[in-house]
Amino acid sequence: MRYHANIMASASKSVPPRPQPRLMLVTPPLDGAADALARSLAEAMAAADIAAVILSLGDGSERDQINRVKMVAKPVQAGGAALLITGHPALVPHAGADGAHITEADQLADALGLLKPDRIVGAGGLSTRHDAMSVAEAGADYVMFGEPDTDGRRPAREAMLERVAWWADVFEAPCVGYAGSADDIAPLVAAGADFIALDPAIWVAAPGPALQAATAGLVIAEPAS
Repeated sequence: MRYHANIMASASKSVPPRPQPRLMLVTPPLDGAADALARSLAEAMAAADIAAVILSLGDGSERDQINRVKMVAKPVQAGGAALLITGHPALVPHAGADGAHITEADQLADALGLLKPDRIVGAGGLSTRHDAMSVAEAGADYVMFGEPDTDGRRPAREAMLERVAWWADVFEAPCVGYAGSADDIAPLVAAGADFIALDPAIWVAAPGPALQAATAGLVIAEPAS
């Protein structure tokens, strides 16, 4: 499907020149009405080239969660981006989402069996190199480095950049670098990330200006001659 092709477009690193990285948006937890987030995402889609939106669902019944996903999916998919749900892979087909972002290792096999090959399954929450290699070998469509853990803690920037650079040099599966602030974007691009995931703190309050600035940070520096 078209959204799957968007995520996989940066898979090959063997053919120069390197493609410019693309943006992914991470939402705050959605446990109430989805109207405000849907409006912010519509503005975001109009402001920049967005490859995917990773939707975090809060508490609620399964029916409430499906309805929230459907409302958010409209502006995201109309803008040509994929909508991925964090966890909850079983909701994906019922809610019309394009895939799942999995951060729990014990969910990955179920998500892959349920959603592949027609939908996207990405993997985060990878604390070791071995974890990243294992999920890629299992069939994850991308690996993410640098996102907050359940307590909101993130790895040091130097450690995150080292992990991204290692992956970019060795592996073909796309790599997503998580930008917790605007200052993370350019270093992640330089390290070799295929996609830059933007923390909600970067883009939700003012999607248009924030995403225009983020896009400017995606430019790959020309090598010195």
